[in-house]
Amino acid sequence: MEFFEVRNGLNKIFYLRLVKPILFAFDPELCHKAFLTIGKILNSNILTKKAVSILYAYENKILEQKIFGKKFRNPIGLAAGFDKNAEIIGLMKDVGFGFAEAGSITAKACRGNPGKRLHRIVHKKSLLVNLGLNNRGVDRITKYLKGRKYNLIFGVSVAKTNCAETANDEIGLKDYIYSIKKLKGIGDYLTLNISCPNAYGGQPFSRPAIYEKLLKEISKLKINQPVFVKMSPDLPEKNVDEIIRISLKYKIKGFVCSNLTKEGIKGSGGYSGKIVSKKSDELLAHIYKKTKGKFVLIGAGGVFSAEDAYRKIKLGANLVQLMSGMIFEGPSLIGEINHGLAKLLKKDGFKNIAEAVGKGI
Repeated sequence: MEFFEVRNGLNKIFYLRLVKPILFAFDPELCHKAFLTIGKILNSNILTKKAVSILYAYENKILEQKIFGKKFRNPIGLAAGFDKNAEIIGLMKDVGFGFAEAGSITAKACRGNPGKRLHRIVHKKSLLVNLGLNNRGVDRITKYLKGRKYNLIFGVSVAKTNCAETANDEIGLKDYIYSIKKLKGIGDYLTLNISCPNAYGGQPFSRPAIYEKLLKEISKLKINQPVFVKMSPDLPEKNVDEIIRISLKYKIKGFVCSNLTKEGIKGSGGYSGKIVSKKSDELLAHIYKKTKGKFVLIGAGGVFSAEDAYRKIKLGANLVQLMSGMIFEGPSLIGEINHGLAKLLKKDGFKNIAEAVGKGI
């Protein structure tokens, strides 16, 4: 048995049998804050960072690929929503991620929605999320990020501020543009989060007409980072196709497939984890079939294993993001997935992960 299999197995047993039962006895948002605090402590010292890397990271040349001119050491990334204020980007390479996405960040600081905002649905390996884009605002976050160098590719997710004012399309548009101007030159890519299901006013920028207005204004800014769009898994196919058409026109680099689903929910909030897995796969496969390599696709939703990640890659994903899987399975999941992906690729005769993209279509 390989060292990595033994290490990953011991890490998983430790998390599932000891750490997880304790964590799951407490409020999930409290646990999230505790993880961020611990992450900042571990990220502050080169020795603790090295220890984390030994415990969790896995590297293999077969997982490396170059996308939009950047070398990704592996295809597994941290999804937006975990590190909302970009506080622990520097630790994510040590945990084993190939890239990370901070945010979503909004123009104004936002406390998010009131009440209990995270609910675990344990038997479905999912979360009901109603946080409401809580973050410190683009001014404060960009001030912190400016001049910082990371040994990891990172993106920044941008959304409109969660407040009554931005429910007006024109105000919401200006709100987006303010943030994007501030983030020009910060991060390796930007993601337009037009699909948050738990913000005031819904998802107006998922409507093709207002979406095109947004891209037209962004095109005037001459952004030097690649721009991605995070899609809702609940959009009708005709809306998806229109968004694809408009995105080609304005040279959007790619899509994140997908955000949370609102299926079965009345009011704000959305499901992450296994509940969204099927719908996110269907959206991913649809966009890949329609575009065949014209966009970089990031698969997200219900990734709990190497097999889950590999399925998304074979459905057209160049990269894969996760968050809920790490909460349910522990931080060793990232190294476990990368190790498993390397074995799956070799088993199927691929010499590099890029060769497997779309091979399941």
